[in-house]
Formats: sequence, C-alpha cells, structure tokens
Amino acid sequence: MSDVKVTVKSVKGFCSAGYKPGDYFMLRDGLMIEAGKPAGLCIYALPALIPYLTAYCRETPPEDWINNKRELQCPDNDNAVIFGLERVDK
Repeated sequence: MSDVKVTVKSVKGFCSAGYKPGDYFMLRDGLMIEAGKPAGLCIYALPALIPYLTAYCRETPPEDWINNKRELQCPDNDNAVIFGLERVDK
C-alpha cells in the first residue's frame, strides 16, 4: 500500500475548519491518518474523502479509474475545499 499525502489546493469562500492552501494530512499504510498542518481534521470533509483514499492507497492496475483521480472536494459546495492527492513512496 502507498502512503497518500492529501494537500489543500484551494479554498472557495470560507472554510469553517480553517483550511488554507498548503495544509495537508497523511494516510499511512491505508490505515492510519496522520495529522499534518493544521493538527486537526474536518469531520465533514473526512467522511467524504475516505472512500476514495482507501482505493487510492492500494496497488491497482494502471487502467483502474482511481489512478486518474488527482483532486477531491469537501461536501460544502458553497465553500469548497479542493484537496490534491499524491501517492508517496515509502
């Protein structure tokens, strides 16, 4: 399994959790979320991201749809936070 770095790419409007571009967190071994900056995680964004993150951290064939995912969005459409995905070699 790959580690995944999830980085805030942009914030449209006002993020109640206080996310700013460049903030990040890590998913380690597909099991553990490691807070980065800020040290907290948004309880609204996290459940929306988890199904994609669990697929993204797995080894998949090159043609698998998840390999084309580069961004995810929090569920707040009016104040959207866009998260970038990056597989990190261990």
